[in-house]
Amino acid sequence: MRIVQKYGGSSVATLELIRGVAKRAIATKNEGHEVVVVLSAMKGETDRLLQLAMEAHPSPEPRELDSVLATGEQVSIGLFAISCQALGEKVKSFLGFQAGVKTDDQHGRARITDLDPARIRTELAKGRIVAVAGFQGINRHGDLTTLGRGGSDATAVALAIGLKADLCEIYTDVEGIYTTDPHICEKARKMERICYEEMLELASLGAKVMEIRSVELGMNYGVQIHVRHAHSQATGTLILKEDSEMEKTPVRGVTLSVNEARVTLLNVPDQPGVASRILSLVSKAGVVVDMIIQNRSFSDVPEGAKLTDFSFTVPLTDYPKTMELMEAAREEIGASRVVGDDTIAKVSIVGVGMRNHAGVAALMFQALAKENINLSMISTSEIKISCVIEKKYGELAVRALHEAFELDKLEG
Repeated sequence: MRIVQKYGGSSVATLELIRGVAKRAIATKNEGHEVVVVLSAMKGETDRLLQLAMEAHPSPEPRELDSVLATGEQVSIGLFAISCQALGEKVKSFLGFQAGVKTDDQHGRARITDLDPARIRTELAKGRIVAVAGFQGINRHGDLTTLGRGGSDATAVALAIGLKADLCEIYTDVEGIYTTDPHICEKARKMERICYEEMLELASLGAKVMEIRSVELGMNYGVQIHVRHAHSQATGTLILKEDSEMEKTPVRGVTLSVNEARVTLLNVPDQPGVASRILSLVSKAGVVVDMIIQNRSFSDVPEGAKLTDFSFTVPLTDYPKTMELMEAAREEIGASRVVGDDTIAKVSIVGVGMRNHAGVAALMFQALAKENINLSMISTSEIKISCVIEKKYGELAVRALHEAFELDKLEG
């Protein structure tokens, strides 16, 4: 088998841990497999480098910042290769551009556009372990680029695609994908398998184990992804195509996101084009909108006027900017007032089985009502239901839903 293994920052935080990763990669090779190892920077290193850059200039040019940040992964692969050599193993390390990772021009958040892993294939044919720096590539101008959050995962899955690997293993500091955050609910259970669609929803709704881009890549090209603990031999969670067994259970995961804020424009003219104007302004500012709700306004409305209240949620980090933007555009939009709330949370349930099971939403709302948790916004898709609630009730809501859907009894 040809296997791509990815190790995150916490898995290579010290030289001792890097030696452990080297031993694991060598053990995999000794089982008769070809092994490509993708490494992140040592834990805390990217933050340290970013801090140095910010001390040099409060707003560094993205191209030069990429040159600084990419050195973290360079150190990791070098130390890994040297550790393998100390154990008597043949190894070759490559930076992203040497491994043939080609990207677009968006410094700091580049996307992989092409891959030419010819040099990797050559070294694998020589019986070597190949180490590749994650999180980085090269653009059409020959400039170094970084891939942003989750970039090393994306590198690993892309290499698995380009090399036609049999498996992509993502090693992290947790045992696998859980029904919910074990730190919130002690009854959380590790899943043996989860389909791509469910993992995409969980990742987008706040689950931190996998990043969306890497799951999308895996789904689009059918790459099986195995999420495992870096320093345990226990089986983790396989991310793969949906099967009939998964559809038997309506809900397979609960997530909580506390990094949300709501912005509401009151008494907006209820006419075509208003929503478009509001969201266009937000989009141009680079803010991603999540949930949207529009309802007829009944407060302080002149008789005969057709007005509506328009609410949407944004990432908490973008809340001040969005409020400022909406206040500036309030008169142009025709709203009477702009109000915001940064004390909200979003709790969600996810499962492909929702397609074939009735009463899922009713049970969710009953479980939350039982705990006197009020819902201020609701959003649904084929396989998920999300509710905006007060942030102080977030963890209680997770435990209530986990119990209501009996996820501690989930099999598979």
